[in-house]
Amino acid sequence: MTAVAIENGQRQFDYWLTVYKRTWKGSLVSSFLLPLLYLAAMGIGLGSFVDANGTGSLGGVSYLQFIAPGLLASTALQIAVGESTYPVMSGLKWQKFYYSMIATPLRPADVMYGQLAFIAFRVASTCAVFLAVIAAFGGLRSPLGLLGLPVALLVGMAASAPVCAIATTLKNDSGFAMIFRFGVIPAFLFSGAFFPVSQLPDWIEWLAYVSPLWHAVELSRDLSLNTVEFWPALGSLAYLAAWFVVGTWFAVRGLTKRLIS
Repeated sequence: MTAVAIENGQRQFDYWLTVYKRTWKGSLVSSFLLPLLYLAAMGIGLGSFVDANGTGSLGGVSYLQFIAPGLLASTALQIAVGESTYPVMSGLKWQKFYYSMIATPLRPADVMYGQLAFIAFRVASTCAVFLAVIAAFGGLRSPLGLLGLPVALLVGMAASAPVCAIATTLKNDSGFAMIFRFGVIPAFLFSGAFFPVSQLPDWIEWLAYVSPLWHAVELSRDLSLNTVEFWPALGSLAYLAAWFVVGTWFAVRGLTKRLIS
């Protein structure tokens, strides 16, 4: 990426940040309150019941400490997907501001880089607050759990880039319901955030392993519980990075084709 591309992407990021400063109150519930309610209901409420009946199947850790890293990664994915669907469609179809942007020296690639940079900001800022709350409630067993923040950012971008690529190919927003219904929700439920995926039927278990979220959940949990191993961690990081890099390429290609054609 050249210096010009970085500068142009920065301009795009500044635009999205300005917009967010005016609209951030509308995202408080979905970005901050709902994840905290999940943490309170599942980690503290249900967790007290699980802890009272033994946590041997969880490796002897409290249920809060088991699910907190998974909720962090899941929150990152949900925010990233949300910011990669309707805002992209708005730029292409409803408000069509992407077309105004490329009337300037900005290229479609610069527009997409700026979009992804803002999504990264949204994921990082929200997850930083969520991680602080997790730590305050004793959800981290090791200081290494703080590294769950960059892991959350990585899984967010690993999901965001491919979804942006898909969004550039859609003519309307009806396809987004399919993404959430058959992508985000199953990943949230069956990627190991709430229980070990080894409890699933074999064919579903292997599907879980394909999900980027499973890799992020496992890595975040291993860091939080101080059970991380080098090679599995490196493999998960490489897998997530591959999703991001390949997804970004397709997103830039899709936006270029949509805006120039």
